Amino acid sequence: MKRILHLGPGNFHRAHQAWYTHHANARGGEAWTITGVSLKSSTARDSLAPQDFDYTLVINSVSDTQYQRISVIDQILVGPENPQAVIDLIADPDTAIVSLTITEKGYHSDAATGHLNTQNPDIASELAGGQPLTAIGFLAFGLQIRHQTHGAPITIISCDNLSNNGATLKRLVLEFNQQAGLGLADWLAASVTFPGTMVDRITPATTDALRHEVEQKTGWADQAPVATELFSEWIIEDDFATAHPAWDQVGAQFVDDVAPFEHRKLRLLNGPHSFLAYAGLYTGHVYVHEAIADAVLRKAVEDLMLEAAATLPASIQSSTVDYCDQLIERFANPALKHELAQIAGDGSQKLPVRILSVIADRHKTGLHSPRAHDVIAYWLVFIHQRSSAHADINDPLAKRFAEIHQMSSDRREKLSAILQTLSPDSSLGQDRVIDRAETLLDA
Repeated sequence: MKRILHLGPGNFHRAHQAWYTHHANARGGEAWTITGVSLKSSTARDSLAPQDFDYTLVINSVSDTQYQRISVIDQILVGPENPQAVIDLIADPDTAIVSLTITEKGYHSDAATGHLNTQNPDIASELAGGQPLTAIGFLAFGLQIRHQTHGAPITIISCDNLSNNGATLKRLVLEFNQQAGLGLADWLAASVTFPGTMVDRITPATTDALRHEVEQKTGWADQAPVATELFSEWIIEDDFATAHPAWDQVGAQFVDDVAPFEHRKLRLLNGPHSFLAYAGLYTGHVYVHEAIADAVLRKAVEDLMLEAAATLPASIQSSTVDYCDQLIERFANPALKHELAQIAGDGSQKLPVRILSVIADRHKTGLHSPRAHDVIAYWLVFIHQRSSAHADINDPLAKRFAEIHQMSSDRREKLSAILQTLSPDSSLGQDRVIDRAETLLDA
């Protein structure tokens, strides 16, 4: 049985790649198994192990709910508990694919340069000879052993919302290889591919209410069910060094160029999602479907989509109107109960590709971006208010935000410093964004 080793077996992976693999296996042919790797917490392993790593996928449409039992994960390793076991599985010839859903911050790239952040303590520790701690470190050390022992080809697939995610992951692994002196560059070029992908399926966090619902509807006291929507999309660059499951027979699409689909999703779905998160929380909403039902916020989302659509490649311009209409319907699905607070996390990592890219592309052609600037302003308000309340901020720059809050009593100075963490680029329109944030704070 061929193996996929997946780094980050959280809810999105279990609603998306694992779901596709489960259904591909059901088509017959060679079966594939997924071994998960949690890089931080043992939560997923501890909740799934007592039920043999099966779980219920609850698929919510506006008119119907399906309860599908997914059986494709064979085990979940916890990296910090046994890093060598993870390295050994990357090196194992039965592992044909490594996939990742580790969120943007898990790649440890420098926000300003896009290169590997060698100043990050975990990366620095790995480069100094310590145990692997990060996805990049595990990949590099595991690939080194694979190269030394048998050199079998392998495919490594990023399924995160990064611009040009496959090439980005490849560059970071190569940079780690160079910094660590692993000597892998030639073998990576010959035997390892990093296909780009675009992934899309709205997946809220699991709640006790969901567990209760699943037990009531199925009779199974599933401790790790996952809720998702009926819609699902997976666009994969057709660049495999190995065999792969029959994902294309169950809805995935193999294409030559992922970029147009990636830009469409990041700018038309993820960007408006971020706006709804920050503006919705500011307005007092809790869920996405509540925020999009707010007429003022819905109009702002529609305007933001128009701004972003104008920056997309000509090859997909004709599809954007229908795509946006479909997104509004998806956002309005009350059955998902997608919390705005979940989307609001890691804004410093998300907003550069979701919003700043729109502003930059429009600036090049002399176009203003008032709604995109609004997203940044609401994010500034979110960070400022959370810092002022000494509340936790789920962001890799949380420590820096706390330092900014302590550095001055001048609010505008604080807002400016927070904005600088996102981008020092003057074309962002800093004064306009800060003016808007101050207006919101004074309201």
